[in-house]
Amino acid sequence: MLVTELLLVTIASYLIGSIPFGYLIARHKANIDITSFGSGRIGATNVLRTLGRKMAAIVAVLDLLKGVTAVLLAGVMVGHSYIMVGDYHLGILTAQVAAAVAAVAGHIFPIFNHFKGGRGVATFFGGFIALYPLAAIFGGEVFIIGAGLTGFASLGSIAGVAGAYAVMIPLSLHSGIPIEYLFYSLIGSTIIIVMHRDNIQRLIAGKERSFSEKPIK
Repeated sequence: MLVTELLLVTIASYLIGSIPFGYLIARHKANIDITSFGSGRIGATNVLRTLGRKMAAIVAVLDLLKGVTAVLLAGVMVGHSYIMVGDYHLGILTAQVAAAVAAVAGHIFPIFNHFKGGRGVATFFGGFIALYPLAAIFGGEVFIIGAGLTGFASLGSIAGVAGAYAVMIPLSLHSGIPIEYLFYSLIGSTIIIVMHRDNIQRLIAGKERSFSEKPIK
């Protein structure tokens, strides 16, 4: 039954997103608790400040793969099954979007790490790579340019997810791209921007740390 499959996909995707790669790599490579450094987050930015570029790149790729894996899993589990809700087909696209959002939620609030996670950016883009790579590429470029020009990973992240949402509006409304992908970009970008609210406050106050600064233990 599709409802059961959707529930299972969502739970499985949350658990995938909950794998705390940043914490595990920091513990394995440097024998430290990454949540005791800097922002206390387990994402690539805090790993970058604490352990350097190589470890941060590994964490970023693994966190990105969580989003990719969740979407692919949804496709395998749901397949061509669907149910009708009014005139709307509730099927694989809905399952993939639900899986991607659940993976982002798992990364932010990981059950395997006492609900202390990252901000969800890499996992969000991972979901988009599997759903619609063009949006991921565009948003990723905005992120890289924004972070590179300003020195603030937070500002680049906010600009990147907002850019991914912005490009999906005309594509979904006028180019035949599934509206479900627009919903994913809206939900995901909103969650991530909310998760950056403390960064936004520091940016406004001129107290935000650049990604090159060493963490405060």
